[in-house]
Amino acid sequence: MPYWVTFMISLASGALLWLMGRAVISASGHVWWWYGGLGTPESNMHLTDWYTPSHVIHGILFYAALWLVARRLSLGWRLALATLVEAGWEVLENTNAVIERYRNTTVSSDYIGDSVVNSTADIAAMLLGFWLARRLPIWASIAIVVGFELLTTALIRDGLALNVIMLLWPSDAILTWQAGG
Repeated sequence: MPYWVTFMISLASGALLWLMGRAVISASGHVWWWYGGLGTPESNMHLTDWYTPSHVIHGILFYAALWLVARRLSLGWRLALATLVEAGWEVLENTNAVIERYRNTTVSSDYIGDSVVNSTADIAAMLLGFWLARRLPIWASIAIVVGFELLTTALIRDGLALNVIMLLWPSDAILTWQAGG
């Protein structure tokens, strides 16, 4: 039952994003497995991109948090809760208010939101992170989190931690560094 709930949450989030007017796929009509460009109309429109690692990290963190506070729930229900939080973020992230927040406080001044395909793949990446955290030793999960953060910080000057900081407590110093200054 909880796995059906997880599936239905994922499906409902895609439908809600579509009803909100989000593009299903990129305007080019392509759906690529990987898109590494930043600051283009194709950004955040394909299956995976530079922000996919942050969604894997979400899954690892959700697994850990739910193990700490809700371990009496079955694994399936914890997965459903994690999926609800991730899907909720995907919907919230694609509201006009949050898109404007990204544009005004981060280096992503041209951010237009995610496609339905990208948001759905982000949920799948979270599911992968949750599964990895369930299967791997704790040290390996920590290594994945740290490794992904270091990788994206080094390669694109962004990552989950910087994204959260810039959305909640914008810093001119970080913004200047992210812009290459």
